[in-house]
Amino acid sequence: MTDLVEPQPQLRLAGEAPLVPHAEQEGRESGSLAKLALVSFLENKLAIVGLGMLVLIALFCYLGPAIYHTNQFTVNPLYINESPSSAHILGTDNEGFDIMGRLMYAGRSSLEVGLAAGICSALFGTIYGALAAVLGGAVDAVMMRLVDALFSIPALFLLILISTIVPRSLWVMILILAFISWLGPARLVRGEALTLRTREYVEAVKVAGGGRRRIVLRHIVPNAIGTIMVNATFLVADSILALAALSYLGLGLPDTTPSWGAMLSNGTTFVFDGYWWEIYPAGIAIVLTVVAFTFVGDALRDSLDVRLIKR
Repeated sequence: MTDLVEPQPQLRLAGEAPLVPHAEQEGRESGSLAKLALVSFLENKLAIVGLGMLVLIALFCYLGPAIYHTNQFTVNPLYINESPSSAHILGTDNEGFDIMGRLMYAGRSSLEVGLAAGICSALFGTIYGALAAVLGGAVDAVMMRLVDALFSIPALFLLILISTIVPRSLWVMILILAFISWLGPARLVRGEALTLRTREYVEAVKVAGGGRRRIVLRHIVPNAIGTIMVNATFLVADSILALAALSYLGLGLPDTTPSWGAMLSNGTTFVFDGYWWEIYPAGIAIVLTVVAFTFVGDALRDSLDVRLIKR
């Protein structure tokens, strides 16, 4: 009977790196890059400032009403246009609502619409651009010509047109802003996908019989996630600004749903009466939120760019 031969350990030269399976080595490299990106992000002072601002704004909007109790449902003519005082820290508006409390509830709707519209537009634009690049040929040409045609229409004009046609609500406003914002991500992801689809691992999937759905969802989209994340943060900021612009024009959310843009529009009515407390709080809240998302987006772009990561 043949004796069993024990496998002999592989000999390595002095100083030679140990042999590691390809899949394990690839996983380690991915984990290492993720750690480097996280360290690079946390070393960015503006990123920490932006995250801190977003956390404070979220706490102010969602936990603030539990601490600072105000009536935001019933008009109170006895407290119309009162200046800031101990009873009303930021004063009252022309309907007697406490502006500090109004600012909290308006921040909820502004943040929710901005985040939802930014995420929806990023997801749809990502899938659209990736499919256009993978399908290629005439399909790609037709899909991208549609994007070019929509890009040629001024965004504000398109927003105003759609807002006047459809009934206004929170979800309708999210869909309107997402419909306007997905064009940018579609172009960016298509450009990324055009370079990724010629990589060896994508060609290997095609040879192995993998379909286009697998190529898009398992290879192109994950490898373009850095570009998608960075663009999504800017889309959220743009959506908040667009909502404020529409609300300022009276085409935003319904009157029963407060928003920062509506507060700003209402305050400008009394700009010459000296009621400054009806203008500045909402304007400052919009600026701080947009700046915070911009800081985070810039930091993400720098941390996810492998050329800028300090090794």
